Amino acid sequence: MEKQNENNKHFMFGGCNTVELAERYGTPLYVLSKEKIQERCKEIRETFLQKYENTKAAYASKAFLTMAMCRIIESEGLGLDVVSGGEIYTAVQAGFPMEKTMFHGNNKSFEELYLAVEHGVGRIIVDNLLELEMLQQIAKEQGKKVDVLFRVTPGVEGKTHAYIVTGQKDSKFGIPLQPEIIESAVKQTMESPYIKLKGFHFHIGSQLFENDSYTDATQVLVNLMKHLKDHLEFITEELNTGGGFGIKYVDEAPRPLGYFTDAIMETIKDACEKVGLEVPTIIIEPGRWIVGEAGITLYRIGTVKEIPDVRTYASVDGGLPDNPRPALYNAKYDAVVANKIDEEKDQIVTIAGKCCESGDILIWDLQAPQIQTGDLLAVLSTGAYNFSMASNYNRLPRPAVVLVDQGKAEIMVQRETYGDLLSREQMPNSLRR
Repeated sequence: MEKQNENNKHFMFGGCNTVELAERYGTPLYVLSKEKIQERCKEIRETFLQKYENTKAAYASKAFLTMAMCRIIESEGLGLDVVSGGEIYTAVQAGFPMEKTMFHGNNKSFEELYLAVEHGVGRIIVDNLLELEMLQQIAKEQGKKVDVLFRVTPGVEGKTHAYIVTGQKDSKFGIPLQPEIIESAVKQTMESPYIKLKGFHFHIGSQLFENDSYTDATQVLVNLMKHLKDHLEFITEELNTGGGFGIKYVDEAPRPLGYFTDAIMETIKDACEKVGLEVPTIIIEPGRWIVGEAGITLYRIGTVKEIPDVRTYASVDGGLPDNPRPALYNAKYDAVVANKIDEEKDQIVTIAGKCCESGDILIWDLQAPQIQTGDLLAVLSTGAYNFSMASNYNRLPRPAVVLVDQGKAEIMVQRETYGDLLSREQMPNSLRR
C-alpha cells in the first residue's frame, strides 16, 4: 500500500490521488498500476528467464485482459496464455505476436481452434482426444503443421480452495496419465503430418503458497518423459508447469517467485540427470501473481446501517457484479477508507454490495475509521479475476478501468452506460408497438 498524500491525507495509488480519480472517472472504478505490473515482470526476468537457460514465461490473461494489457505484456517480453476465442481475438486486435501465445481450455470449440490455427497461435495446449481430432482436421484444411502440448493431470492436489484445484486425478482438465491413453495420443501426433507434439503441460491450482506440489508434479512428468522415450522414442522438448503462485489479499504471506521456480528447476535438472534425459524448455504461466496486487477497486459508500449489538453495514455502489469472488469462493479482501487514510481505525464495519442478494458481501468485519455516507472505499488486490469475471447482474453497468503510472491516469476501458446494456437487444416483431 502506498503512503498517504502529506497534504490532503488521501490514499495514493500509482502516484495518483484516489479521491481525485473517483471524482474524475466515477465509481465503482477499477484502477491498475502499470508500475506494479512491470515490477512483477522484471522479477520474472531476473529470477527465472535470465537465471536459467531454455526458459519461457507467459502471462495467464484470464486474470485480466484488455488490448492495453496485451501491449504491456508484449513490452515486457512475455508470452500470452489465452483460453478462448475472445481472448485470441483481443490479442490479435492488440497486435500481439501470436507466435508467443498459448491456447488453453478443456472444451475448445471447432471455431476457436480454427481461429487459433488461422492466426498462428504458437502453442495449442491439447486437453483431450476429441480436440486432437478436430485440430488435425483443421490443420489439414489450412495446410499447416501445428505445435501442441498435451495437458495432463499429474494426480497432485494443490493446497487451496476446492474450486481452484486443477491437478488432481479427478479433474475436468487434461489427459489422464493411464499408459494406454497417453501412449495412444502421443502415437497419433508422431504419425501425423499436421501435428507436432512439443511436450506437456500441467497446472496444479491457484493461490498456492507451498512448492511441494510443483516439485511432486514435475517428478511425475519426468517419469512420463522417460517412459515415452523408452517405449515410443518420443523426446520431450517443452514442459509447461503452469502458474498459480499465491498473492496477498488480507494476511497471507506470499513467497517470492524464486521459491517456486528454483524448486521446479532443481527438481527437473536432478530428475532428468538421474534417468539420462536432457532438460526440456521450462515454461511458467503466472497470471494472478502478475496483476492481482497491481489493482484496486474504488467504491462510494452509500447507506450506513447500524444494528445495535449485532453489526454495522456500509453499502457500496458496486459489489457482486464487479467482484463475484467473495460470493463464489468466500474470497477475502482488505480495504482502506481512501479519504480518511490518516484517521484511527476504531470501528468494525461489514462492506455490503448493492445487489439483491444476501450473499453480496465484499468484506466482513473490516477495521476502519468512522464511516459515513459519501466516503470512498479502496478495496485492495482486485487486479485479478474482478474485471474479467464482471457481469451485468441487476442490470448494473460494468465499471471503467483506469491505468495509473507515476501520477498519470489513462482510461483502458470505458464505463458501460445503460444504453450499452440494451445495445444487443432486439424487440421481436410480435411484440412491437
